[in-house]
Amino acid sequence: MPDVSKRFEGLGVGFAPYLQPPGPEIVRWTVGEPGFDTPEEILATAIAELKAGNTKYTRGAGSLELCNAVSDYLSVHHDIQVTAEDIVVTPGAKQAMLYSFLITTMPGDEAILLAPSWASYEPMLQFIGAKPVHVPVKKDNFHPDLDAIRSAVTDKTKMILVNSPCNPTGAVFTPDEIQGIVDIAVENDLWIVSDEIYSRMVWVDWPHVSPASLPGGKERTIVVNGWSKSWAMTGMRLGFLTGPPNVVKAAIKSQANSASHVPTFMMEAARVALGCDESVNEFNEEYKRRRDIMKKGLSELPGIRVVEPEGAFYIFADITGTGMSDTEFADGALKAGVQLIPASLITGGEGFIRVSYATNEQAIHEGLHRLKSWLT
Repeated sequence: MPDVSKRFEGLGVGFAPYLQPPGPEIVRWTVGEPGFDTPEEILATAIAELKAGNTKYTRGAGSLELCNAVSDYLSVHHDIQVTAEDIVVTPGAKQAMLYSFLITTMPGDEAILLAPSWASYEPMLQFIGAKPVHVPVKKDNFHPDLDAIRSAVTDKTKMILVNSPCNPTGAVFTPDEIQGIVDIAVENDLWIVSDEIYSRMVWVDWPHVSPASLPGGKERTIVVNGWSKSWAMTGMRLGFLTGPPNVVKAAIKSQANSASHVPTFMMEAARVALGCDESVNEFNEEYKRRRDIMKKGLSELPGIRVVEPEGAFYIFADITGTGMSDTEFADGALKAGVQLIPASLITGGEGFIRVSYATNEQAIHEGLHRLKSWLT
């Protein structure tokens, strides 16, 4: 029997071991999935498109109508000025990330990650032969350490990855911090890949700012975003990227030789979703309420320190005060009936747990009750 390619040896699977659905008796705080149904007008449009027979091949980068809507959306919400020809709609933001890594690195090149970072970045880079370089963020607020980033740049560095609002920490980088990263990229002629999937979920006084909207940023930034989080469309697998013309050309080649395009009948549904601001705002108000409940409840538990969750729908809590490792804590919590993620599964996450407050309010209250009973 032939051997599997060696590229899979040692390749991690991130949080996957703790994302397996537990029994119905377990409260689940693990999955980064909106706790809401997809808005009805989006579903109705997808169904209507199916019935209309829109199931054939179409424009690989996405319909011009959809790409125009994405460019308008980026202009209105994120001050990113691009045209429809600058957009590639992808089968989820994760696919857009992979294209971005392929575009910005070659085997042996280095890419800077701000640790702790989302669990899939490192294995995706390793999969294509690039080397992730982890630069720790500040532990008091999980914001970038610009001096540390600058010191980590070598002659092999090709890209800096930015994820704000951040999964897993919930940090929202300030405009000055984003400009600082852009400045480092300009100084060293580096690419920036900006994962902006949580860009509408900001709970602090300063706004989300894209590197592509700042001086020096547009010509070197690939913006990745999508429909999964803000519109509760995770299973529909819709994302997009935009960047300079040479990036878009390479992304179109990547898509043509891998996925062709996203489902044709979903393109109009995705366009309709971009106009569902009322639903997005309703979801966000509920997330803020759930955030406050989770933050207060965890802060009252012995041995747990909660850093202010500034965006997305995660809390990254320090559990070292309990005397347990994060894995011991997660295993104990599961026995108590709560599934959460030990952050030592990713580089720089040791001593922390990640919990999602995207779940329903009842699950938050019940989980807090169970943890309190266990820890006290």
